Amino acid sequence: MEKNIVIAPVGDNMDALFIGLREFPTERVILLTPTDRTKEAEKAMQDLDRFKIPTKIVEIKGNIWEEMFRKIAEIIEIEKEKNILVNTATGDRLTTCAATSAAFVNGIKAFSVDNGVAMLLPVLKFSYYKILTDKKMEILKMISKPDCCMSLEELSKKTKMSLPLISYHINGNLKSEGLKKMGLVETNEKKGRIEIKLSTLGRMLIKGYVS
Repeated sequence: MEKNIVIAPVGDNMDALFIGLREFPTERVILLTPTDRTKEAEKAMQDLDRFKIPTKIVEIKGNIWEEMFRKIAEIIEIEKEKNILVNTATGDRLTTCAATSAAFVNGIKAFSVDNGVAMLLPVLKFSYYKILTDKKMEILKMISKPDCCMSLEELSKKTKMSLPLISYHINGNLKSEGLKKMGLVETNEKKGRIEIKLSTLGRMLIKGYVS
């Protein structure tokens, strides 16, 4: 049976790491470790050494969401010939959510642990890059620039697209999802104008952390 590379955020429930090992043959464990969880990671590494399982500690600094997506994307690229599993049960509330989301949007397998039982989560294999049109990508890239955009009108001028077309790409319609519903942008009404900015997911997609 082929073994797995298991990615696990270090958090409040490290016992779930070993429950996962019972269910899924493991070649190597990669511990994604926030800076304040180094001791827990080192202890887990020592415990895993008893099972002769190689372990790597990867430190997570700064924004947990962006760093979790970036690190998992890097691991996927390096280990692309391997089976990769994300153990979402080991982290705290924030790292668990970030790791689960990163697994989902990259279409890799993840599992959780409930009452001592490991359960595979559904794989949502899709690619934002395949469903985003050139126009939508152009809009996202423009919004990502530091000097953009205080309003839809400003975005319309900078992209040289009409205001109705900009509104269509942002808000969508019954037949096509807009960038807002896709979770890639956020809007806010201010002084009668609609401000627009990239969401966290939108920023990560532009940076290449989402496939």
